[in-house]
Amino acid sequence: MPRNDGVDRTLARNRDLSTASVAHAQTHNERDAEVYSNPDIVTASSRFNIHYKKPDGSYQEIFDRLEREKVISTRGLKKDAVHFCELLFDVNSAYFHNHGGYEFAKQFYADAYRAAVGIVGGEEYIVSAVMHADERNAAMSDALGYDVFHYHLHVVYIPVVEKQILWSKRCKDPSLVGTVKETIMQVSRSKKWESKPALDEDGKPILNKKGKLKLIPSYSVLQDQFFEAMRAAGYDDIQRGQRGSTEEHLTITQFKVKAEQERLEETRLERNDLELEIDALSDEKADLERQTQAALDKLNEILPDVEQTERLAQDFSADPEEILPPPKRMESARSYRERIKPIWEKIVGVLRSIFHSYLKLKREVQELRSENHRLWRSNNYLDRRIDALQQDNQELQHDLRETARDLDRAKKVLGEETVDQAIATAVEQETAARKNRRRSQEYSR
Repeated sequence: MPRNDGVDRTLARNRDLSTASVAHAQTHNERDAEVYSNPDIVTASSRFNIHYKKPDGSYQEIFDRLEREKVISTRGLKKDAVHFCELLFDVNSAYFHNHGGYEFAKQFYADAYRAAVGIVGGEEYIVSAVMHADERNAAMSDALGYDVFHYHLHVVYIPVVEKQILWSKRCKDPSLVGTVKETIMQVSRSKKWESKPALDEDGKPILNKKGKLKLIPSYSVLQDQFFEAMRAAGYDDIQRGQRGSTEEHLTITQFKVKAEQERLEETRLERNDLELEIDALSDEKADLERQTQAALDKLNEILPDVEQTERLAQDFSADPEEILPPPKRMESARSYRERIKPIWEKIVGVLRSIFHSYLKLKREVQELRSENHRLWRSNNYLDRRIDALQQDNQELQHDLRETARDLDRAKKVLGEETVDQAIATAVEQETAARKNRRRSQEYSR
């Protein structure tokens, strides 16, 4: 691992992106945010970031399109399965600084991207690949008196494995049962990063003290793949990061750094969840405002009809003697009734129609007013909820900045490379521990 001993070592990480975190990853990687919690991001330098594969839509939209086009398959996946992973390729800042800086980093990560395509299994499964050239290395910049940037590569991809679908016993042709029906590229994080069995010099599996297979953590496999690919590309002046975990426990310094990193990550995730909830509430509020406006527009459209109907009803509610024509001179009562009867029936019909229209319009107005009041109350609640969440978000931003400063202080005191490798070692140990626990549970069943 980097030990501040003048040796440049590769660093490769793989992390899962949950449904909630993938949007945050896109905002960070594609530099879509207006403000960043990381104080080392210099947005004026973001134009120097290099896309080796630029997304043609949101990460989720690309996933959905690939699934529709049957490039990938989610057959058999659980609802909470991981759909995205992210590779981070890195070497200490001094390596690039000593080899010419930006132009050297561009070529280095172009070769790293080609390695990523091989690791992932194909370029079609890569959603985005971008080299960040806008994150300032504060410690080196302060020491040298001018800005030094830390170059690294983010590769977001869909983890897939080839899976053969066999004909079942229900197949009408018995000769096809058990043969391959089709081959799909199944989305599967667990199978993509399955730990490999450790082999001895003769290629035989190595067993631990309990007689169980000794496994090589997937993190270690990734480190090997990246290092070997870069050495093959001609970068023979770099060394592989620390192999495996030969230490039983982290040092006190590493433990403190790990704890600080965990606190920082928890704060970031909590803040991200809050931002997602605020966005969702804002969308809901905007939808309610549209519904409210539609209700008001409808109400304003109906009110003139109501007023006109009321005036018409009022006109025809006058004394019949004022509406009906008077009898003709010397006209008999019978003749008058026969002449007036059709007119009166029409008037009664009109009045009934007007009355029914009036009742219908009045009911619609009452319903719209009631709906408008409900929407107003919902809108008012959302305003209060969003205000409260924004207040929580501001407090989390403050905590995040403080935690980031603490981590930065640790990097300045201990050395950035030492801190990074301490975190990487902790991640590797945690991954191995989780797999061991999972394996123990499977054996106990």
